[in-house]
Amino acid sequence: MTVSVTVPEIRARKRARGAEPIVMVTAYDAPFARVVDAAGVDIILVGDTLAEVVLGEENTLGVNVGDLVHHVAAVARARPRALLLGDMPWLSYHLEASDTVRNAARLVRAGAQAVKLEGGRRRVAAVRAIIDAEIPVMGHLGLTPQSINAMGGYKVQGRETTAAAELRQDADALAFAGCFALVLEGVPDVLAERVTADVDIPTIGIGAGPACDGQVIVLHDLLGLTESEPARFVRRYAELGSLATKAVSDWAADVRAGRYPSEAESYHATAELREALGLLS
Repeated sequence: MTVSVTVPEIRARKRARGAEPIVMVTAYDAPFARVVDAAGVDIILVGDTLAEVVLGEENTLGVNVGDLVHHVAAVARARPRALLLGDMPWLSYHLEASDTVRNAARLVRAGAQAVKLEGGRRRVAAVRAIIDAEIPVMGHLGLTPQSINAMGGYKVQGRETTAAAELRQDADALAFAGCFALVLEGVPDVLAERVTADVDIPTIGIGAGPACDGQVIVLHDLLGLTESEPARFVRRYAELGSLATKAVSDWAADVRAGRYPSEAESYHATAELREALGLLS
């Protein structure tokens, strides 16, 4: 039996101590969960990016806990070796502690082994409440997409001295509160490097330069399945969108030309049935 990746294993993965970088990628259903798990990733994130890349929303604010529960369960059915991480959507943890824990527990019951939430010191109470319920938490700082309206759009964070100092304080607070890792999104590379050195838990970057303890990417960006222009930090490793369009187009052309299905792709009747249907001369 293959041993699964665990939270304590991820917690110990600091590159400064000689560990290999952490690889985290999103997936939202069983087929893609099997694909990324077979590729050997360490963490599968069922992210609230579900809203944009699967459900067609303009941002991540349109999904709720029920949506994430549904997709966490689908990924869990693939029985991945990777650690399964469930995103806590907007307004699922900006609540009383009991409601916050209840929402985190729904993701765990669906198959998540840990949850991720956005925000710094203001979210420490939520982090502690969830951890007190024996649910591991990953933090998320920098460009936090659930704060898009407050930030005025998807903008790099921590470019000014004061903002950078506040982000470092947020990272310290989340680490002290018990987070087992931190996502750093959309921050200058030198700030991410400094935060990575500051905290004794691993950092996982997305648009945060190469010095983090790992990297995360949205699967649909990596595979060329998104319509919009990719962010600067996205490197496409395939163009599956155009390949899929061509495959469907080729099939449609064969149907219209009478080339599909062929004799080999059809089921054939016995002589007795053909005679009964009046098909034998």
